[in-house]
Amino acid sequence: QVYLGESGGGSVQAGGALRLSCAASGFAFSSSCVGWIRQAPEKSREEVATINSSPGTTSYGDSVKGRFTISRDNAKNMLYLQMDNLKPEDTAIYYCAAARSRGECPILGGDYYFGHGTQVTVSS
Repeated sequence: QVYLGESGGGSVQAGGALRLSCAASGFAFSSSCVGWIRQAPEKSREEVATINSSPGTTSYGDSVKGRFTISRDNAKNMLYLQMDNLKPEDTAIYYCAAARSRGECPILGGDYYFGHGTQVTVSS
C-alpha cells in the first residue's frame, strides 16, 4: 500500500523558514519523480518543486525559485523541502506527491500518488 506522510508544516512570519519532510513507502521511490504540490483556498493545485529519479534534476515553480530547495534521500525513502524567505502567498496545504511508474517529471498532468498534506501558514 502506498504511503506518503508529510511533516514539518506550521505557522511562521514572513521572512521565516520551514522544512517539510515526507516519508514514503509502498512504491519504487528511488525510480520515481517525486515532489511537492500545494493548494491554497480557492486556488488550483500548483506544482511547487520536483526532483526526478536520475540524475536528480530539480525543477521549481516560478513563484518559489531561489527560495525553496527540494532534496531526496533514496536510502531512507525521504523527500524534503527547505523553504526560506517565506511569504504570505506561500500559505497553503503542501502535499508530498509521486508520479505513478514514472521517473521523469512533472507530476501534475499524469497519474500520481499524494499524501494527506501539511498546512503552512505565513503571516505578514
